[in-house]
Amino acid sequence: MRPRHKVEGMTDQATDVEPDIPGKPTSASRTTLSHIMTHNDVNLLGSVHGGVIMKLVDDAAGAVAGRHSGGPAVTASMDEMAFLEPVRVGDLVHVKAQVNWTGRTSMEIGVRVLAERWNESAPPTQVGSAYLVFAAVDADGKPRRVPPVLPETDRDRRRYQEAQIRRTHRLARRRAIRELREQRVAEGFED
Repeated sequence: MRPRHKVEGMTDQATDVEPDIPGKPTSASRTTLSHIMTHNDVNLLGSVHGGVIMKLVDDAAGAVAGRHSGGPAVTASMDEMAFLEPVRVGDLVHVKAQVNWTGRTSMEIGVRVLAERWNESAPPTQVGSAYLVFAAVDADGKPRRVPPVLPETDRDRRRYQEAQIRRTHRLARRRAIRELREQRVAEGFED
C-alpha cells in the first residue's frame, strides 16, 4: 500500500479491504456558528472583509468535520466560495455547515452564510456559500478513515450527489493540470 501523505491522496476512495466504520447521519454533525460583525471586521470599502467571512466558514466547516470524523480534521481545499451580497457592520452572521459527502479519509462540507441586522426581526438573507474538503488526521497528522455520511432527507441526497460531481471535477482538473505540466517539462519548458 502506498503512503497517503499528499492532499490528493486524501481524497481517494477506499481501495483496501478495511473493517467497516458505522455511518453517521447528516444531522449528527450539522452545526451553526453565529457572530456579530463589528468595526474590526471591515475592509477599505466599509463592508465586512471577505477574509473574515472565509475564516468563519472554515471554522464552522472544521467543527463539522471534527464532529463527523470523531477527531481532528484539516482543511484540504476550498472548492468554491461565493459572496452573494455584502455583509455590514452590525449584521449577525450565521454560518450553517454540514457534511455533504464522505470518501475514505475526506469529507466535503457544504456551508451557507446568512446575515440579518442585529436589531431587526426580518428573516436572514443568504450572503454566501462555500464547499470545503477536509481530511481526517490522526495524532501524527496521517490520514485516517472517516465514517460514511448517511443522507437523511431529499435535500441531503441531492447535496450528496452534487458533491460527487464536484469531486469528479476536482480530480479531473488536478489530473489535467499535472499532465499539462509533465508535457511542458517533456517539451523542454521550465516553469
